[in-house]
Amino acid sequence: MINPYRRSLLAGGLAGLAGIAAWPGQAHALPARTLVFPRDRGSHPDFRTEWWYITGHATSSEAVSRSFGFQLTFFRSRIDATQGMASKLAATQLIFAHAAITDVQGAKLWHDQRIARTGFGVASASEQDMAIKLRDWSLKADGRRYTAELPAGDFALRLQFDETQDVLLQGNQGLSRKGPEEKQASYYYSQPQLAASGSLQIKGQNFSVAGKAWLDHEWSQELLHPSAVGWDWIGMNLDDGSALTAFRLRDKDGNAVWTGGSLRSPKDGLRIFGQGEVSFKPLRSWTSPLTRISYPVEWLVRISADAYVVKAVLNNQELDSRNSTGSIYWEGLSELLDGQGRRLGMGYLEMTGYGQALRL
Repeated sequence: MINPYRRSLLAGGLAGLAGIAAWPGQAHALPARTLVFPRDRGSHPDFRTEWWYITGHATSSEAVSRSFGFQLTFFRSRIDATQGMASKLAATQLIFAHAAITDVQGAKLWHDQRIARTGFGVASASEQDMAIKLRDWSLKADGRRYTAELPAGDFALRLQFDETQDVLLQGNQGLSRKGPEEKQASYYYSQPQLAASGSLQIKGQNFSVAGKAWLDHEWSQELLHPSAVGWDWIGMNLDDGSALTAFRLRDKDGNAVWTGGSLRSPKDGLRIFGQGEVSFKPLRSWTSPLTRISYPVEWLVRISADAYVVKAVLNNQELDSRNSTGSIYWEGLSELLDGQGRRLGMGYLEMTGYGQALRL
């Protein structure tokens, strides 16, 4: 059960995410600007929506090796109806967080979630650099290293991530278009090919792990076109050091509202893909026994002249976040294959808006 205080807090957060809270004026096109680090690793509280997102895969160093996927996301939501309130109790900003571990050999997804308003030492997001706290969950940067600690009920993540490549600015030097109108855009950068190490814990059992991870940081005033119900997105670390991003915003009939992505390789440098250069075709679907929502868990993704197969390592990687962001979505560890079925790399596939329309 959610206690009354938590329920009211949750309602305020969902109001902000769904656009129910008053939004002063209309959203406008974001100007092109130069992202500055480390400041732009920090929070941008004047923007409506923001998230810091790390996914990856790792193997344990025990005698019998085990494989894991992991995901941690911190969200910040500005509640515009409360911005003029003088009271320190006013929930002007909310912090949400999701964490998950995919136990490949155990064929199980473990996940948890948190929500709180900023202030009172409970939740905060620094504007100077990446330093986010939500009760006992945290993500912070120190130079070219990121540290995450997220102890949950039946599992825990204690990981560090070291940069091995330069930052990847998505879209037009960090301004990423997300719809047919210019106002549907975000500031967006990625940090792929992170060297991940640390420990994962499941049901009291500790695993020392090492692997690769991917960081996304994105903030916006308006992200979704009114006809968009959700998105399909991949972020893949390739074995040769390349980094592949592809996404499409999708309408209720499954048609693409907008597409985009990027491919950075040691050989060819950075290629940015715009509207019409990316397509997603479902190859196989899985239906959740819990929610009865059907998700494509294997895709043919075409990017310009290249074709890839994205295949979920485990079908059931559905996350029920109705106690925080209010949505149910699929996000999980997946393989990237070429047209002949040869592995190119691994990363994460995210699919939203399949049960009901997503609103940000």
